[in-house]
Amino acid sequence: MKNIFICLLMIITGLLLSGCGNEQKQVVDIYDKIKARDKLIVGVKYDTKPFGFIDKNQEVTGFDVDLARMIAKYILNDPNKVEFVQVTPQNRILALNSGQIDMIIATMTVTEQRKQVVEFSRPYYVAGQAIMVNKDSLIKNINDLRNKKIIIVLGTTADRNIKNIAPESMIQGYRTYNDAFAALKNNRGDALITDDSILLGLISDDSNFKILSKRYTKEPYAIALKKGPESHKLLFYIDNALNSFEQSGELNNLKRKWIKN
Repeated sequence: MKNIFICLLMIITGLLLSGCGNEQKQVVDIYDKIKARDKLIVGVKYDTKPFGFIDKNQEVTGFDVDLARMIAKYILNDPNKVEFVQVTPQNRILALNSGQIDMIIATMTVTEQRKQVVEFSRPYYVAGQAIMVNKDSLIKNINDLRNKKIIIVLGTTADRNIKNIAPESMIQGYRTYNDAFAALKNNRGDALITDDSILLGLISDDSNFKILSKRYTKEPYAIALKKGPESHKLLFYIDNALNSFEQSGELNNLKRKWIKN
């Protein structure tokens, strides 16, 4: 009798564990969820002109915002079926993986480390990291950064690359690009390092600064999705959309509209 009881207990336990395993394997396809909701929810930056920023009418706008609207039109046949959520380099992956947003379109560089935690589309823009200084600065190149105070934004690729680019510099990290630029303006640092496309946006409203000519990295921007099979169908449609935009010239039109060299 005791053996029968043990066998029954093992069978019941096995069935329960099997049921839990099946529940874990059930995933909600994100593309299907978007179609059912009839709206995209996209994480963008609000402080990164010209890619994502708040304009004089207090509306979020920029390259990444326009790209999100183009993808909404491609997937949902309406560029206005998109909701924007503010993200930062520090919180964007958390917002994605928690389901707060469907995708990140926020000057996010593809790296091997990030590939471990998110799915990336094909790149839609390639930037390069550069140095911005006061127009009267004596800093001419990377060699002049030795023992200088270098400003970076935390959570960005510049945060990681600076250790290789200028290992003998003193690093000052800030949470936003606006805070980083304000620090440079107030002489709390000697130079600001980040992507040239972002520096161009910062300098567009202030002629007191200059960007040095050298580019020290290549930064391919791509759209990030939640890691896992639930994103595979959405990734397929996004890559198709980006290919279509490139072939039609729409991506180049975005670059001409927003990137002022």
